Amino acid sequence: MQTTIVRGGRVLDIRAHRADPADILITGDTITEIGPPGLAAPADATPIDANGTLLQPGLINAHTHAHGNLAKGMGDLWTLELLLTAGPWISGGRTQAERQLSAKIGAVEMVLKGCTGAYDLPLEFPAPTAEGLEAIGRGYAEVGVRAVVAPMVADRSFFEAIPGLLEAMPPDLQKAVEALRPAPWEASIAGVRAALKGWTLDRERVRLAIAPTIPHHCSDAFIRACADLAKEHGLGLHSHVAESKVQAMVGMQRYGMTPTAHLDALGALGPHFTVAHGVWLDDDDMRRLGDHGASVAHNPGSNMRLGNGLADMHNMLRRRVNVGVGTDGANCSDNQNVYEAMRLASLVSKGRSPDVERWVTTTDAALAATEGSARALGYDGRLGRLAPGYLADIVFLDLTHPNWLPVNDPTNQLVHTEDGSAVSDVMIGGRLVVKDRRVTTVDMAALQRDAEAARRRLAEVNAPGKALYERLAPVVGRYCPGLAHMPYHIDRYV
Repeated sequence: MQTTIVRGGRVLDIRAHRADPADILITGDTITEIGPPGLAAPADATPIDANGTLLQPGLINAHTHAHGNLAKGMGDLWTLELLLTAGPWISGGRTQAERQLSAKIGAVEMVLKGCTGAYDLPLEFPAPTAEGLEAIGRGYAEVGVRAVVAPMVADRSFFEAIPGLLEAMPPDLQKAVEALRPAPWEASIAGVRAALKGWTLDRERVRLAIAPTIPHHCSDAFIRACADLAKEHGLGLHSHVAESKVQAMVGMQRYGMTPTAHLDALGALGPHFTVAHGVWLDDDDMRRLGDHGASVAHNPGSNMRLGNGLADMHNMLRRRVNVGVGTDGANCSDNQNVYEAMRLASLVSKGRSPDVERWVTTTDAALAATEGSARALGYDGRLGRLAPGYLADIVFLDLTHPNWLPVNDPTNQLVHTEDGSAVSDVMIGGRLVVKDRRVTTVDMAALQRDAEAARRRLAEVNAPGKALYERLAPVVGRYCPGLAHMPYHIDRYV
């Protein structure tokens, strides 16, 4: 078994706000010892010189969408509901090779910016297939980034899920969106089962989960089936819950209770469950999630980008909710930079209240982007820390970079100063995936050529989808904000 000794670096202790000189001994893919400089190592251990670097645990992206990477930059003034309307245009028509390419692009961006793992919710219409999920997983595997691949599934279209929206459309648009109805839920469950049975990738590195995309986009029978499948196979369960005020309003109208309370009644909540966003969770929702040991993937950049509001991470932590940090997809939050998301998680809490005691600390933010996200992905106790017994996912930060001149408080600077530009090397499972700021596993020139070819093809293939979006956007853009302007019992922004 390969042994590696990392010498000369300063090892970050997030809680202590310290980064003392230490050596790290790695056996295979796991850290076996951390000790003072000069730590004894086997004679055949491969040495890595970490002088002049700060060593941090790999950041983990608690919520993203692989299909978004080929759609970055395609929209500006998008609410969540307009983004969902644009889906057939910006995410449609993909071949399996393009699904793999889109995941690969995101994995490359993430690892170059210090992120070593991601919870990915890809889209395949009208239902996920074993081939499509394998293609997405292979995109991550080729780069060497860990991933939990949870296909977004639904049995209602966006237009069916919003009460009154179809009726607000002229008849020709009602007919046009009939083709956007997803497959019956049994097809989605069958697709995930087939993928589980035939999965050829290393399940330690790339594993499956399931994501009933938004509660009111799914029938109760479908949500129960997803929860049953997750329990049967030990899968994660991930859903966009209370992301926008429109979602919160529709949940109350449809269920007579919050979406979180409804999911609880259906038996979906538990330690395996992750809420994406959770902007409009109330205190009872947070208490339910905390009591169940569930997680929230906090995506502050996307929440602001789509006008959804400012999630209350401080109160989530106070209610014992596990919080991870995510970027969301590149089609709605533009980049896959977890450093930026971590910084925004800190700043958003400060923008919510003038009371310092209700602010998220840099310790909170850094732990969320490492240990919290690791727990959401199902790697609790294996990822998110530099400690013996943890997988050797290590980011090397160049201490000669201006971000670190001088080093005053490494935890504060990790959250508030680092932006990914000081990342020099990245190790995943003991293997250097980034060396001297270059990805070692990918031909970047070929990746660029493939991305441009896909862009050109998809622009042509999805031109009818763009034309349909341009007809639908005025209707959705008028109707959905009307729901958002209605009073709501947890409206904390009025």
